[in-house]
Amino acid sequence: MNFLGIDVGTSGTRALVIDPSGRIVGSATTEHVPFATPRPGWAEQDPADWWRATGEAVRGALADAKIDGGGIAAVGFSGQMHGSTLLDAQDQVVRPALLWCDQRTGAECDAITATVGSARLIELTLNPALTGFTLPKLLWVRRHEPALWARVRSVLLPKDYVRFRLTGERATDVADASGTLLFDVANRRWSADVAGLLDIDLALLPRAFESPEVTGAVSAARPGWRDRRNASGACTAN
Repeated sequence: MNFLGIDVGTSGTRALVIDPSGRIVGSATTEHVPFATPRPGWAEQDPADWWRATGEAVRGALADAKIDGGGIAAVGFSGQMHGSTLLDAQDQVVRPALLWCDQRTGAECDAITATVGSARLIELTLNPALTGFTLPKLLWVRRHEPALWARVRSVLLPKDYVRFRLTGERATDVADASGTLLFDVANRRWSADVAGLLDIDLALLPRAFESPEVTGAVSAARPGWRDRRNASGACTAN
């Protein structure tokens, strides 16, 4: 059996098939549609494009390795950090994701620092409030797009959205969670303190796992995976 790695980057998604000895036996890359910049300093992507690119890259890597999905024992993920994928109660994307390089959230970063306190914020999350992180993006959407924010029922990072589409499981790994500004890094859990002070419902966030932990199983019942016959395999957190 072989292993599949999926990297959901900013400019494209890459897939690798690795045999039990660690040798790469198949690979493929699919470019994303370039991210949108509705205003200077803004950066947005459509999560549906990550899913499209993932499907194309995975099919290409499997073809390169001359195997089908039944030859994959496990799937691992990596990808761009910090992006905000917002889903509604029907698991539909509410708006394009704000990316790690989006710089619109300066006022929200100032508000986080003032509310939590700069020293307390670093104590809890090991990070200062920076525009690239996820939490300021959530506050920006809540402030500027309240009708859209009212629809949000879950928040996922980019690679975790692809995992959700494959497995139906809302999960992330502690490394990516640490880049949200909502994660208590020392205690390996979402920070009730930060979320409470900023009125973010922790129920919006996925379960956080250590990177090697299994977080779900690829299911033929998941939309978009039905064309990959015999698809199988566990998904790891990272």
